[in-house]
Amino acid sequence: MVFTLQAQQNFDKIYTGGKVIECTVKEVTPDAVKYSYPNEELINTIYKNTITRIEFKSGRVETFSETATLQTVTSCLDWEKVNVTQLEYEVKGLFKLGDVSAKAKGATAFSNMNKIKERSIKKLKIQAAMMGGNTLYMTQLDTKGNVWGNEYTASQSTETNTSGIAYSNVLPNVQDFEKIVSNNDRFTFLTKYYLGNSNADLKNASPAVRQVQITRVYKNQGFIMVNANIKGEKTDTFRVTYFDEENVILMYQDKRKIYNLILKHN
Repeated sequence: MVFTLQAQQNFDKIYTGGKVIECTVKEVTPDAVKYSYPNEELINTIYKNTITRIEFKSGRVETFSETATLQTVTSCLDWEKVNVTQLEYEVKGLFKLGDVSAKAKGATAFSNMNKIKERSIKKLKIQAAMMGGNTLYMTQLDTKGNVWGNEYTASQSTETNTSGIAYSNVLPNVQDFEKIVSNNDRFTFLTKYYLGNSNADLKNASPAVRQVQITRVYKNQGFIMVNANIKGEKTDTFRVTYFDEENVILMYQDKRKIYNLILKHN
């Protein structure tokens, strides 16, 4: 934690990845901050790993290091930035994005067990990044070693089954995205990335069309959703996982694959 001073204000302000909370801070515990909204007595709790800083009405500023380890993930290409944890308390307060799972199998009975495990975890991190996640909470990691065969049974190569949950400390802001689309609802479709159940790594494909129009923006369960009729895609409903002044990243899934569509502002 880092403390600084600035001008006094009427209320304390808690800065999270997605919003500013004006309140009265009641208590700072080892893993959370307790606060009340103005003119209310109800005590609310927010975990430190979602807080970047608190500006107290006295002028003191407290900066939290818990969020410093979480990097910004813009698309599947940032999968290496995804933080992996097996500790449940490290994802308290983070936004749950979705479940992920993967399987990796060696080609022969001589396959290296650690490399197979790393390949399976990599697939989980790619899926998490495609959802906009910067944290992967591992819930399953099962590895079966090589089994040598004999005249009665065939050999079995190393196999790893993994699963987890993708999280992020920030969600894209729907009001900010609506402003972008209201100014210009047409985008250039640059490329598409996908990861299938049987794929060992990311694949990419050229889009069937270059110009895309977003016809609707709405919020569903905290996520920004959009409608767009894009030739060659299996749906017209997409989740916005990231956007900035230049790009918009869309995501959708089917039973076999997860997709990222990279759009650029016209």
